Amino acid sequence: MVTIYTTNSCSSCKKAIKWLKDHNIKYVEKNLFTEPITKTDIKIMLENTENGFDDIISTRSKIIQTSNIDLDEMTYNELTDFIIENPSILRRPIIVDDRKMQIGYNDEEIRAFIPRELRAILPCDCGECEYKRLVAEYLNRTKEKAEE
Repeated sequence: MVTIYTTNSCSSCKKAIKWLKDHNIKYVEKNLFTEPITKTDIKIMLENTENGFDDIISTRSKIIQTSNIDLDEMTYNELTDFIIENPSILRRPIIVDDRKMQIGYNDEEIRAFIPRELRAILPCDCGECEYKRLVAEYLNRTKEKAEE
């Protein structure tokens, strides 16, 4: 299952959610301001990064710019607690599943969340191809398997 961490005012978050809906990809949305982020959420993000906290924290956030903190001097637990208290320091959207993560919205990279079976038949931009039919068939097959 895909989890997407968002905020209401984030246009990239809205684009990512629209893309997930348009491609019939099931997801859970976690709004960083209305649903508190947990240590488990942060751990899942970090498991999918190449550069740890540097990948998920926006150093341009107001809190970091105006505070006198040194992120490099903080321990793992201190930094995790700081994120939980100040979720606005996270880059957005953060999209994760059990194998991959995307930070921000990118038309090409987000395609990694399409099930492998469907990636071979990615749609063109014309809207006339049979991709939607193939997605519907795929979803019906997976639904039937789940009901067995």
